[in-house]
Amino acid sequence: MDRKKYRIMMVSDFFYPNFGGVENHIYYLSQCLLKLEHKVVVVTHAYGNRSGVRYMTGGLKVYYVPWRPFVMQNSFPTLFPSLPIIRTILIRERITIVHGHQAFSTLCHEALMHSRTMGYRVVFTDHSLYGFSDAGSIHMNKVLQFTLADVSQAICVSHTSKENTVLRSGLPPEKVFVIPNAVDTAMFKPAVVQPSRSEIVIVVISRLVYRKGADLLVEVIPDVCRLHPNVSMHPNVRFIVGGDGPKRVWLEEMREKHSLQDRVEMLGAVPHAQVRSVLISGHIFLNSSLTEAFCIAILEAASCGLLTVSTRVGGVPEVLPDDMIILAEPDPGDMVLAIERAISMLPKVDPQVMHHRMRELYNWHDVAKRTEIVYDRALKCPNQNLFERVSRYLYCGVWAGKLFFVVMIVDFLFWRLLELWQPAEDIEEMPDLTLPHISNKETLQKTE
Repeated sequence: MDRKKYRIMMVSDFFYPNFGGVENHIYYLSQCLLKLEHKVVVVTHAYGNRSGVRYMTGGLKVYYVPWRPFVMQNSFPTLFPSLPIIRTILIRERITIVHGHQAFSTLCHEALMHSRTMGYRVVFTDHSLYGFSDAGSIHMNKVLQFTLADVSQAICVSHTSKENTVLRSGLPPEKVFVIPNAVDTAMFKPAVVQPSRSEIVIVVISRLVYRKGADLLVEVIPDVCRLHPNVSMHPNVRFIVGGDGPKRVWLEEMREKHSLQDRVEMLGAVPHAQVRSVLISGHIFLNSSLTEAFCIAILEAASCGLLTVSTRVGGVPEVLPDDMIILAEPDPGDMVLAIERAISMLPKVDPQVMHHRMRELYNWHDVAKRTEIVYDRALKCPNQNLFERVSRYLYCGVWAGKLFFVVMIVDFLFWRLLELWQPAEDIEEMPDLTLPHISNKETLQKTE
């Protein structure tokens, strides 16, 4: 049976040249969907001078909408003014599926709202975990409830994330699929010559913020160094910390206070292309996150042959088999004990074996094929009329439900006004970019 070919619009505030788990997920998933002969375009906000339409590897088309980030790489919430440009892109590219990423993305929420107003099928992927008690989480959960009230299907990256999203949004569990992240094992390979174990190198690559456990690192690193002083009878332990953020100054102060300048190397922000070169210089990867839906960094480290020590939070326990990761409570004392256990296990670790296991466990092509199934389910959802769709928003709360109902009615009226002012047939459809295809046989002939 021939596979259906979709025209997909990925939407998020988080995309290259910014780096992170969401950015990597969108890029690799888009590349694999392109290889499956689907059409994929990405919509994000402008980054510095990068504005307008750009093309990336494999013919991936990216719309850098000329809006500037407002806070934490998010565009300023505009609600209705974003409808004209979203509508134009949808029509120009003849989109059939709109796929939004990340609950914290303003652009994602607005694009899903406008797309449902126009009758498109929408899919949402949640990449993070949120609480239920603090003011920020309460606000975000209500926004998510509004956005997902009329979503076609949803995806979470772990079972823990699914439970969290269902509780926060009120989505029926049967609408939510679990598709984990993956890793490019061709890029993240162990070093040909393994680093000497006369000195144990522990690598940390993370944004240095509270959520990623930077405060824990400030307490853990001095304790580990104290247990392994610079004497010949003990293996010397050294830390390499890659990443930047508001908590970086805390780590630098800790390094000065405990005179660990020669044992704690601060690299600052590490471009994704250089992450492997940092990882293969170490033996143990340390993740100190306080909340994590999945954590792609753990996959990248394991694919490079590093033994992982991580906090037991969120979806992390689902990521790796027990013999490839040592879990600890987010407590400095427990993390130090876990690192000591990891150091004692290092002689039994074979980086090449770990790499081959990761190649079998996590594959972006498998993620793309599973995502195709979600798209199939989304397209089979019945296309309900306006009243049936907007009435769902009334169940979002006594007052919030009525507000959401009014917002969707105004969005619908604005869309109909745009249809009169600039009919869809007056918007020029863009021709698809066709890249020259070279068969494997032709490639071999050229290299001979």
